[in-house]
Amino acid sequence: MRLKQLFSSLVVGVTAVMAFSSAAHAADMTGAGATFPYPIYAKWAESYKAATGNGLNYQSVGSGAGIKQIKAKTVDFGASDMPLKAEELDAEGLMQFPAIMGGVVTVVNLDGITPGQLKMTGPVVADIYLGKITKWNDAAIAALNPGVKLPADEITVVHRADGSGTSFLFTDYLSKTSPTFKSQIGSGTAVKWIVGVGGKGNEGVAANVQRIKGSIGYVEWAFAKKNKMSHTQLKNKDGNFLQPDDDFFKAAAASAEWTKTPGFGVVLTDQAGKNSWPITGVSFILMHKAQADANKGKEVIKFFDWAFKNGGAAATELDYVPLPASVVKLVQDAWKTNLKDASGKAIY
Repeated sequence: MRLKQLFSSLVVGVTAVMAFSSAAHAADMTGAGATFPYPIYAKWAESYKAATGNGLNYQSVGSGAGIKQIKAKTVDFGASDMPLKAEELDAEGLMQFPAIMGGVVTVVNLDGITPGQLKMTGPVVADIYLGKITKWNDAAIAALNPGVKLPADEITVVHRADGSGTSFLFTDYLSKTSPTFKSQIGSGTAVKWIVGVGGKGNEGVAANVQRIKGSIGYVEWAFAKKNKMSHTQLKNKDGNFLQPDDDFFKAAAASAEWTKTPGFGVVLTDQAGKNSWPITGVSFILMHKAQADANKGKEVIKFFDWAFKNGGAAATELDYVPLPASVVKLVQDAWKTNLKDASGKAIY
């Protein structure tokens, strides 16, 4: 009996530290959606739990599922890396605001190729995902990598199997750099892939790439770095080959016109600028404007307000880009205007 009690205590302790238990306390917030920001939301939740005693149960289920869950009102907030358009926000009574920025990278599993050694371009990656380039020593890849010994291995394409904001960013970038990709596949959280194997979440894509020799996939940079995956360089709109880096994510976001886009719905792929990382993205939070449970709504806002004020260092440590102070102010103003309780009173 004592051993059973000790085991139960340990389980409770671990759950409290992580603040992501499926058996969340009644006062805890619930959210679901994008896998892209999961590492930083997990870190913020842990710190917020320690600071306030309030927890967050966040389900990293993909942007598509997160959008469905917030529309169905089964969570306190949804999270998506694809911004919803103004018409959809209005139709569902939702407000949308940015929470964090970061980058998506292509990752490979190739013997003899060191992380960051291989150079790739949007059109070449697009042709790989279209099934036009099928071997690693293809002339198009070799031309970008003179002096690099490329294997004659078959390329195994890995993509997301679930609705995904990471897929939206990746396919949006490929659609902007390859007219053929745009016409045959297009951009979206879920698209009809022509070739390849699917994986659920960043975790599923990463597992397949790590398991299959000769494979290529795409994941969020913080996830790739944490799991020591072999990334590639990418050529940006200005013609420069870049390694993924926080400063290059910031450079891509520098020219974003937040106030001119309804719901802050900026898309930062293929931005101009010599130091702009080509697949930079913003992760968004979705909440109902009319909060049926004002206390829960207030707690969600308190959490993100705390994260904006106290979570910058953790975000940078995990290779995300915190929102600029000017954008945080715009978000806070939007909370005051949009989020109301049942009586119509602002909750922030």
